[in-house]
Amino acid sequence: MKKRFQDLTSLDFYTNRKQVKWLVVASSLIIGAGSIWYTNSLVEELRERERRQIELLSSALEYAATTMENLTFINQEIIQQNYSIPIIMVDDSENPIEFRNIPFKKNATAEDSVKTLERELAEMRGEYEPILLPEADIQVFYRNSELLINLKYYPYVQLGIILIFGAFAYALFNQSKIAEQNRVWAGLTKETAHQLGTPIASLMAWIDYLRNSPVWEENKEIITEMDKDVVKLRMVTERFSSIGSKPVIQSGNVYETIEETMNYLRPRISTKVDLNIHADSKDLDAMMNKPLFEWVIENICKNAVDAMKGKGQIDIEILQDSDKFVIIDITDTGKGMEKKMYRRVFNPGFSTRQRGWGLGLTLAKRIVEGYHGGKIFVKHSEVGKGTTFRILLHGSHEGASQFITEGILEY
Repeated sequence: MKKRFQDLTSLDFYTNRKQVKWLVVASSLIIGAGSIWYTNSLVEELRERERRQIELLSSALEYAATTMENLTFINQEIIQQNYSIPIIMVDDSENPIEFRNIPFKKNATAEDSVKTLERELAEMRGEYEPILLPEADIQVFYRNSELLINLKYYPYVQLGIILIFGAFAYALFNQSKIAEQNRVWAGLTKETAHQLGTPIASLMAWIDYLRNSPVWEENKEIITEMDKDVVKLRMVTERFSSIGSKPVIQSGNVYETIEETMNYLRPRISTKVDLNIHADSKDLDAMMNKPLFEWVIENICKNAVDAMKGKGQIDIEILQDSDKFVIIDITDTGKGMEKKMYRRVFNPGFSTRQRGWGLGLTLAKRIVEGYHGGKIFVKHSEVGKGTTFRILLHGSHEGASQFITEGILEY
């Protein structure tokens, strides 16, 4: 028992949140089933008790109909003490001659009362067999009392309330967890940007020194590439600084932005990877934060290179869907994935590589959907053939602002 408790407390709830969710659901169902079983046993006991009470009442009625002795006691102590069980007594022609505890409407007419009795009688016939009083040629029809009916449905109402409360508590906890993650994420990225600032400034100074030194002519190409990497480091620092604060979203040329990113990536990835850009038009503009959007393209392309093991083809297609959206499809010839993994690839920590952190696509989703008001998802993937990621960006400032305000994008 102690070992099981230790295993439960050491469980990684985030990694195994799906199993934990089903464990909570199963526990709730078990508790609910136990509550229903126990309540039903009480209902059966109460139903049998009401049955015996009606039989006693019927016996008293039959006795009263055949004798004149002790009628006052029978009427006051037995017949009139039934305050809860609806009954209707009918003669041999099934015409109501007496009834108790029938819910008539307030200020009901005689015709309405007759209809109510007929409806109640039909319901009683379908619920229980009548009790026959042969000596008096009377049949006694009855049904469950309101108490018994309420008790019968009580566990289902209780279970529903528990499930609603559980769903509300889970949603509240989940939002709290997401908010906490966002704060940690923002704090970590800002601290990283701060720590990178000093060495980057130093590297910029050294490169500037080398440009004005005698070694410049002999090492011009090397120093130029070093300068590009330092500029890239500055851009990465700016990206980290943008995480956690509201970035500036403005109109930008999609083709030029992606082409600049590809030009930077080509000399830094395997030469066996072919990068291609196709566009309906090179003049398509979308609302974006250029440094952050470049980061998205980089992350997806680097993941694609890893999926292809450094050999294959990446095609980026830029499409004009309408005046509202610009579509970017990124297709690789990697190992692909099964459909059940389409959503999981964006989860933090999900990685198919042994040394991967599993944050690249998570970051891409956060940037596209959280900051740009767009959408990113796996459009298509086939195991052994490759994957296509689709990005939707707003083509107008109004669309992006509406998403950021409302927190929703319909497509």
